[in-house]
Amino acid sequence: MVGVDVTPPLRVVYFGTPAFAVPALEALLASPHHVLAIVTQPDRPRGRGQRVSDMPVKELALGRGLPVLQPDRLKDEAFLDAFRALNADIGVVAAYGKILPDAVLAAPRLGLINVHASLLPRHRGAAPIHRAIIAGDRETGVTIMRIVRELDAGPMVDRRTLPIGDDETSADLEARLARLGAERLVETMTQIAKGTAREVPQDDRLATYAPRLTKDDGAMDWTQPAPALHNLVRGLHPWPHAFSYLDQARYLIHRTRVAGHGASGAAPPGSVIEASGETLIVAAGAGTALRILEIQPEGRRAMSARDFLAGHRPAPRFRFSRTPLA
Repeated sequence: MVGVDVTPPLRVVYFGTPAFAVPALEALLASPHHVLAIVTQPDRPRGRGQRVSDMPVKELALGRGLPVLQPDRLKDEAFLDAFRALNADIGVVAAYGKILPDAVLAAPRLGLINVHASLLPRHRGAAPIHRAIIAGDRETGVTIMRIVRELDAGPMVDRRTLPIGDDETSADLEARLARLGAERLVETMTQIAKGTAREVPQDDRLATYAPRLTKDDGAMDWTQPAPALHNLVRGLHPWPHAFSYLDQARYLIHRTRVAGHGASGAAPPGSVIEASGETLIVAAGAGTALRILEIQPEGRRAMSARDFLAGHRPAPRFRFSRTPLA
């Protein structure tokens, strides 16, 4: 358990898969602690060409000559035997992508800790960065917690805040949180090794959840105020993107800006109220309006509002909508 007086360095098994988990692994590799092996998700086809390529954590691990384990199921005896044979002091998890079974949690003598990208107990779950932006949170942060059976509910060992910029996307924020998580992980590991770490229980009454994203999350409801739509756009960038329909065609909305309260006048939500030069402004709910800065016709490249308007002149009757209008 955290608090046991041990002598550094600790023997670590690292669980992680995407780019968010790379800075923390790099920090561990630069620390006095000994990374024994990496556990990462199995290789899967990605991108338009559906090519199988190494995920970021695996790529780093192979470059450093670290053993890589990629079990399909964490309950497989072959994996559990290999994991136990490592004789790790502790496991570290950062965006691994699977729930850890009891057999994994029980193997390292100091258990496992997780680098979670939210201020727990807010935004437990798979998509805390995106959901924080979509919710309009003004700040978020990193919590390093002990992993228990219940999702993201373990006691907190470290918790640090980070402000969210007004126009910051989930990609921007993820990069900053990854760096903060790496910094705090090394300090937390030092405390654990020295036996000075302190665990603080979460207040379950304050818990909120951040479920995994789907493409359907991107549907823009133009009756919502412009700030909420702006939060949706930047929270779903770079995937799966907010989207809307205009004259039966589907568009991904990449970048926006709130045009201001009262900018839409009495125009119905979704109405194009200005479309000239580099200006594309759409009426939203509560008398607000949203300026679209970058838009992508489905199946084509993303383009600026100016480039879009050069080839698409929305007629006055056209409206952006959540579903294709008849």
